[in-house]
Amino acid sequence: MLLGSTLLAQQTEIQVLNAIVKDEVVPNAQVIFQKNGEASVNAMTDSQGKIRIPSPFGGVDDASVTLIIKKDGYSTLVTKGPCKGLTYAISPTMKTLDGLRVVLHWNKNPLDVDSHLAFPDNHIYFDHKTGYMANLDVDDTDGFGPETITVEKKTDGKKYLYAVHDYTDKDAALNRNLSFQSDAKVFVYIGNTLIKSYLVPKNNMAGNLWIVFMIDENGAFTDINKFTDASSPEAVGARLQKYFGDGETFGEAAIAQNDVRESINVNRQGETAYHAGNLEGSVELYQRAIELDPNNGQAYSNLGLSFRKLNREAEALWADRKAIALAHGPQMNVTQAASYYNIARIYESKGQWEDALQNYTKAKERKQNVVYDNAIKRMNEKLGR
Repeated sequence: MLLGSTLLAQQTEIQVLNAIVKDEVVPNAQVIFQKNGEASVNAMTDSQGKIRIPSPFGGVDDASVTLIIKKDGYSTLVTKGPCKGLTYAISPTMKTLDGLRVVLHWNKNPLDVDSHLAFPDNHIYFDHKTGYMANLDVDDTDGFGPETITVEKKTDGKKYLYAVHDYTDKDAALNRNLSFQSDAKVFVYIGNTLIKSYLVPKNNMAGNLWIVFMIDENGAFTDINKFTDASSPEAVGARLQKYFGDGETFGEAAIAQNDVRESINVNRQGETAYHAGNLEGSVELYQRAIELDPNNGQAYSNLGLSFRKLNREAEALWADRKAIALAHGPQMNVTQAASYYNIARIYESKGQWEDALQNYTKAKERKQNVVYDNAIKRMNEKLGR
């Protein structure tokens, strides 16, 4: 019996599910474990969507291990350990330009953790699964997740807020289980790409509500990572509604100067990869630069260009919008005009004339250019004006 327990302890088991269909397993997905200085370990999920392999890297299962899950038709998931014994859901590729998908995972405790998405006149959660162009695809109440919210089309000019609520401990004020025990992970997908990952802060934060991020009126993401308390789902909604006005703000996390310098260096490496024709490599480097310094507007601008070259228009829109939000200094209007123009070109290529017109107009407002004038005239003609 002891021998069997030892062998079991040396096994790593992971299950892979479809993020938008409850309990649907994903067979034949490639699962890759990576660690610096070690050879990668690969496995394929079986008919139950599971892998069971000898624990790689001498049984080490911590943040030094990177887990990658790939399958055709799904966005590639990349995350850090620990990962042993967990369930992961991968997102089918999204087709809409202005859509996004948020997938929540956690471990067995607390059992019931809920996703909440709020925007004006809408609050999406387990008791209100459908809102305007958004819905809760999958709800889970017994540990691990996933819980998945899909926004088919974000409404321009509206703020969106996403939060994670520890429903199990909803009556326990200043409870620390969500931060200390849950290992909650939030993955945000746009198009075919995992564009943002959030790991619950492990510094023993008090509160059963983790307010994770906001998407502003123009579609740019802002990380919040703030903990507070809410005694019910309705209280969660009321708490999030406060962010829609001007009465509440949140401070930005400090970024170490070493990370700022390294972000600049990695961004340059991305530019080198781009000019060498290695577009996928440039995307990975630009994303790494952004992880190091989320305020690196040049990295976002470069990322948008690489995405456009790869025909990943939804991802390019997201990157250009963040570049606009971060633009500053004497070249701010020039940078914003160029980004709005690039956004408008994507909409025009898809036949979305009104969206294209709005963005060409914003480009002209920031910088006079005959190219913008001609584009505005062209869109008005398409719209019969």
